[in-house]
Amino acid sequence: MWEKLSSMTIQELFTAYPYAIDFFEALPLPIKDFDRVRDYFFCIDEETSQDVGMDRQNLIEQFVAFMTQMQQMQTEEELVKSVTIVGGQDKDGQRENILLTINAGEIICIVGPTGSGKSRLLADIEWIAQRDTPTKRKILINNQVPDVKRRFSVEHKLVAQLSQNMNFIMDLTAEEFVLMHAESRMVENAAEVCTNIIVKANELAGEKFLPCTPVTSLSGGQSRSLMIADAAYLSKSPIILVDEIENAGIDRQKAIRLLVDRQKIVLMATHDPILALTGDKRLVIKNGGIKKVIVTSEQERHNLVLLEKLDHQLSSIRDILRNGGCIDLIPAEPGVTIC
Repeated sequence: MWEKLSSMTIQELFTAYPYAIDFFEALPLPIKDFDRVRDYFFCIDEETSQDVGMDRQNLIEQFVAFMTQMQQMQTEEELVKSVTIVGGQDKDGQRENILLTINAGEIICIVGPTGSGKSRLLADIEWIAQRDTPTKRKILINNQVPDVKRRFSVEHKLVAQLSQNMNFIMDLTAEEFVLMHAESRMVENAAEVCTNIIVKANELAGEKFLPCTPVTSLSGGQSRSLMIADAAYLSKSPIILVDEIENAGIDRQKAIRLLVDRQKIVLMATHDPILALTGDKRLVIKNGGIKKVIVTSEQERHNLVLLEKLDHQLSSIRDILRNGGCIDLIPAEPGVTIC
């Protein structure tokens, strides 16, 4: 590693590895215009060494360790092309006869009565279960069992879950919150990415919010919109689990499309027929087990268009109510005023 890095110029180093500048700024080390990285470290004087509390050799070792770790982090973020669910058992111990592979960019809906086990399936995927949960399911990534380090990694979680209730406790504005996340990911043009995320979030939210709005003041729908946009553009997790997005007060179809366009694997538990038919497949859960896998048919796609028209009409009525209008779609009975 040192042999490769030491022969680069400082400019080449920062161009090839933008995160390298963080090492120099954190100590902090003065950045001088030396031709080579090797020259830079060998020209560090005693006063600078004392200021940072390390001699020249320790600085080089720390620099190499930092760069090695950062490269490993990027390597670990291997592209997830597929997730496979290997069947386990239902609540009565009956075997699930299922082997389902979900590919990047697919939408899988999970349907079933309340309490049937939809959230349990989401949890199995989130934990990358290996026959060690009550359902005895097994989850494969790219057709392989993920190693233990990757499965339990905090920094590089394979799965991000958007739950029904999202509450912020940080005293930050929406802009500060997203910018902090962007900077922690060491993305380029963090400010530009932050602005884009807030714009996208406002496209999903029923009521728009400003970048200066405190996150603690966001409504449930606004919070969910912000986290969906954040997950789409900043989260390294390739798998997004969504639990009952229809209750979030957002443009649900646009939210799902945003995640899919970012090549996320999307699984969502839902009672919404429109969302269910938006998916490529739906898993029917009963008594804690996957009882059926239904591929969305062409007839259902046709029906989806009709349902969307009805949903648009209902949305228009909701907007009238929210704005204090009157519902005059139904002829009133004699002596009855609908207002």
